[in-house]
Amino acid sequence: MDRLAAMETFVYVLETGSFSAAARRLNIGQPAVSKTIAQLEERFGVRLLLRSTRGLTPTEAGEEYYQSAKRAIDDINQAEAAVRGAGHGLTGRLRICAPVTFARMHILPHLGPFLSRHPELNVDVVLDDRHIDLIAEGIDVGLRLGALSDSSLIARKLGAAPLQIVGTPAYFARRGEPKNPEDLLSHQAVVYTQSRGGGARWIFTRGEEICTINALGRIRVSAAEGMRTLVRSGLGLAMASQWMFAPEQASGEVVTVLNDWHLPMMDLWAVFPTGRMASAKARAFVDYLAGVMETAPDTDLNATYSQQE
Repeated sequence: MDRLAAMETFVYVLETGSFSAAARRLNIGQPAVSKTIAQLEERFGVRLLLRSTRGLTPTEAGEEYYQSAKRAIDDINQAEAAVRGAGHGLTGRLRICAPVTFARMHILPHLGPFLSRHPELNVDVVLDDRHIDLIAEGIDVGLRLGALSDSSLIARKLGAAPLQIVGTPAYFARRGEPKNPEDLLSHQAVVYTQSRGGGARWIFTRGEEICTINALGRIRVSAAEGMRTLVRSGLGLAMASQWMFAPEQASGEVVTVLNDWHLPMMDLWAVFPTGRMASAKARAFVDYLAGVMETAPDTDLNATYSQQE
């Protein structure tokens, strides 16, 4: 049995959802696909796929084999491309994960030129405000905001933006503009519950002064998109990175207050799966994103861009 061909067959079966679709993609007969899967299961001594009227589902062993096989195939493709001198045309599939709102505003609009530069490359974008397991989800590179909680991650810091207190002019006209952090206790805060967003504990500094506020508010939200909507609707103020409200700040729809006080910076990281070298595709994408950040308009990433070597 050709081990690489068997890996590719198994990967295609899972990605297409059926033996017949995988056979068409591989340009072979369906019986050959069925035979290969049976040979793999016999060789490993475990069931890799569960078959039902609703389709194919990988077992735990099957999911683990799929992730390993996919990484091995990607690595082989990149090794062959390097030997052929095809570094200017990456191939295969690149899986990226990123926070939903940050990706919608600052990543997805810039994917076009990257795809044009690499016409043989396919990109999967997994959008999730949570920190998902890179290895379990088969992610090549993840974009994360805030402090890294896992010190074992292979990471590259791409930039940083200040956290700010934001709200609409109408909200501040109605509730009054806070003059110092303590004034926030009489305001309605929209609290972002993801840990990297700071939660309800806001720490301000001004010179040697430090002021910690436990923000009060009736609304807590787990997704940045929800916080954007609530703030723009005038339901409260929020602590958010400059990246999150860049267009609204430029237009005046949202304003910042307490500008003589400072909040911590929000870092942007590219993280790679632990235990394996970052693929050429992942490195190329991160390099491209770093270039975008340096040249984007002021309302986009480079409004607060800070290159880190």
